Amino acid sequence: MSDTTPASGTAARRLGVPDLCLVVLIGTTGSGKSTFARRHFKPTEVLSSDFCRGLVADDENDQSASGDAFDVLHYIAGKRLAAGRLTVVDATSVQPEARRQLVRLAREHDVLPVAIVLDVPESVCRERNAARPDRAGMGAHVIPRQRRELRRGLRGLQREGFRAVHHLRGTDEIDAAQVVLERRYNDLAHLTGPFDLIGDVHGCARELETLLTSLGYEDGVHPAGRTAVFVGDLVDRGPDSPGVLRRVMGMVAAGSALCVPGNHENKLGRLLHGRNVKLTHGLAETVEQLERAEEAEPGFRERVRTFVDGLVSHYVLDGGRLVVSHAGLPEKYHGRTSGRVRSFALYGDTTGETDEYGLPVRYPWAEEYRGRAAVVYGHTPTPEASWINNTLCLDTGCVFGGKLTALRWPERELVDVPAERVWYEPVKPLAAGAAGTDSAPGTAGDRPLDLADVQGRRVVETGQHGRVAVREENAAAALEVMSRFAVDPRLLLYLPPTMAPTATSAEEGHLEHPAEAFAAYRADGVARVVCEEKHMGSRAVALVCRDAGVAEKRFGLPPGAGVTGALHTRTGRPFFPDAERTEQVLARVRDAATAAELWEELGTDWLLLDAELLPWSLKAGGLLRQQYAAVGAASRAVFPGALAALEATRTRLAATAPAVPPVAGTDPEGATDAGTGTDPATALAALLDRQRERAADAESFSAAYRRYCWPVDGLDGVRLAPFQLLATEGRSLAGEPHDVQLALLDRLVAQDATGLLQRTGRLYVDTGDDASVAAGVAWWQEMTAAGGEGMVVKPLQALVRSGEGRLVQPGVKCRGREYLRIIYGPEYTRPENLTRLRSRYLGHKRSLALREYALGLEALDRLAAGEPLWRVHEAVFAVLALESEPVDPRL
Repeated sequence: MSDTTPASGTAARRLGVPDLCLVVLIGTTGSGKSTFARRHFKPTEVLSSDFCRGLVADDENDQSASGDAFDVLHYIAGKRLAAGRLTVVDATSVQPEARRQLVRLAREHDVLPVAIVLDVPESVCRERNAARPDRAGMGAHVIPRQRRELRRGLRGLQREGFRAVHHLRGTDEIDAAQVVLERRYNDLAHLTGPFDLIGDVHGCARELETLLTSLGYEDGVHPAGRTAVFVGDLVDRGPDSPGVLRRVMGMVAAGSALCVPGNHENKLGRLLHGRNVKLTHGLAETVEQLERAEEAEPGFRERVRTFVDGLVSHYVLDGGRLVVSHAGLPEKYHGRTSGRVRSFALYGDTTGETDEYGLPVRYPWAEEYRGRAAVVYGHTPTPEASWINNTLCLDTGCVFGGKLTALRWPERELVDVPAERVWYEPVKPLAAGAAGTDSAPGTAGDRPLDLADVQGRRVVETGQHGRVAVREENAAAALEVMSRFAVDPRLLLYLPPTMAPTATSAEEGHLEHPAEAFAAYRADGVARVVCEEKHMGSRAVALVCRDAGVAEKRFGLPPGAGVTGALHTRTGRPFFPDAERTEQVLARVRDAATAAELWEELGTDWLLLDAELLPWSLKAGGLLRQQYAAVGAASRAVFPGALAALEATRTRLAATAPAVPPVAGTDPEGATDAGTGTDPATALAALLDRQRERAADAESFSAAYRRYCWPVDGLDGVRLAPFQLLATEGRSLAGEPHDVQLALLDRLVAQDATGLLQRTGRLYVDTGDDASVAAGVAWWQEMTAAGGEGMVVKPLQALVRSGEGRLVQPGVKCRGREYLRIIYGPEYTRPENLTRLRSRYLGHKRSLALREYALGLEALDRLAAGEPLWRVHEAVFAVLALESEPVDPRL
């Protein structure tokens, strides 16, 4: 923007323009609108009718294309306004109909239309057009006609709907003008708090003072600099509306409070302006109280009128993370300015129906809310403050005998004080207005994902890995699993990521070897890693609540369900077909957590664990029977007979072979096999050796998978090996160092008296120390030689980035030689097979592992931050969708 003043010395005129609005430049052809737009606005902010005419007709002066050109202009302007971007229309706009369409467009997108009129003498316009060859064919009548239309419409611009009109007269005033972008009144995103948001007071002055004292305020000021934010309805029904107004007005004037208007302030304001309003719903009591206050304090009514007139419909606070209005506000209205936005902020919306008490039925906008900003409001009294999809109603009916409630932000802590008495009998019993149950933010009262949240191509923003895209076809596959087979979605808070294998080894006889894992982490700058025993079981996520009441209150389960958590697979399916066995597992983990005093130490009533459930056959019984056992059975059926036949053949061949002296150039044993130069006995011996090796490989294959299978009876024989504590109330632990995590889990396992819980073995390795690396390799060799699956190598600090800022793999699996026989087949260790398998492509698997890991972290972060369940599910669902990406299942 230009801050220069022209040589003529004309005083600069400041043109205030909201930072989100529709600016309409109005002026005749040649008045300098395009030059003005270039000087004061970004090129991308300006939409020129001439340019749009050129888009549709290849000629900016083809007036026959004007209709199509303005269709294009209005379409682009609508898209910009919908995205919250300042938009400037550079067209003559001297005709009322042209302006009417633009005002309508601004209203559709709930932004203010602002007019800037460039009023230039006709002679200047003629001179400028004469200097432009493209305007040579313009008729002499055009400019006079446009000037007449402009003059006729000047006085009525505000009546047409323009909120602000800047009329610039003459070229000097136009050249001296300075456009200044102004923050919208409702945009206080630069204020980051902390805040104390206070629900509907309704004249309950003593309860307000008690609550302010509980929050730490001293005579309306908080010593720690906190700001109170009142959600409206300060007046009516209660015993001392003037007292409430006096306190709130004083705090606002002192800068220690903000306030948005409620519908009761709006009605009071109209009365104070002399409007004819009905003295109902407690207004009559307020009028009497104000009359007494005016007698004691002359001018009080005028100060109240001024205060109410200055209240803004809603505020956007804390970098856009918090929105405050009286009756709530859908996301599309956040930061917008229009009569429609103000009406919703004051009154909400109704379905058009009335309930049994004759009151309007409120439209449940909060149930459909999907915005990232928390919306805090009042208006509809409820027994308890209840989070629903990241929205919170703070009206807990103080004036009706309930309580006065505040929300501490960003702590998300609720503070309340009880009403001293029932000050006003409600038409509708307070309990009947409940919007939900008392709950922690983010789960109870929320709806899980619906179709609109997951259909089509999705992009999920993650804090650790940027934007992660989900293909439409993968989302459809995930929706099928989640809707038909998954556990109760209210308990589905996390899905573990896939894990990438270590780089392919060149070590003789090995496809995977820990040396590559240590070298890769060393290259990424990771000095310390932990090697964790890889249990051959099935990945399990356990949500363990302290009792059924916690599951009901925190996760929104129906009362009396008797459910204390969940135990599910990597794809969200319940591990056990019957709920009884699930509850038995959860009870044993819960008892161990109680004995280990983890509830108190971690300050939580629930734990989210990542674990392995053993034996493998518990979940993979069908896979074992159909794929692995079938191979073993076939080999046992075929190889003994084949080997016996080959042995018998060799015996017969040896008994019948003639004793012929060797011939020069032949096999020392005598005659050669025709065409091959090989003695038949030698060929038979080689065949027999190969078949014996194949039989031994097949037996090794069967022995490999049998190690991970054993019979179970109920929970007898079942083992649960936790290796990571993912989250507790208000806290994601996924980024905590692994040694800290494992120490907590060791205490949990040690307190299990039932034998269910199994410790995860581990070894810490310094990647830059050859002796430490050798010890890690030896530990892996010892484990795998004893039949173990292998190990997982992880950075000790858990969440790590490389020197280039790249997210490092959270763990790589290094599987043993014999375990890989299950994966790649009985004969994979033959040199020719190993050579072929070493060309396996790991890039996609590694990418998938990182993306799923980032999504898992995002789900846990959102859960810890108290975000609504649909936001947690967005990341969880994306993990499940990515599992449908085509990747070699053996990796």
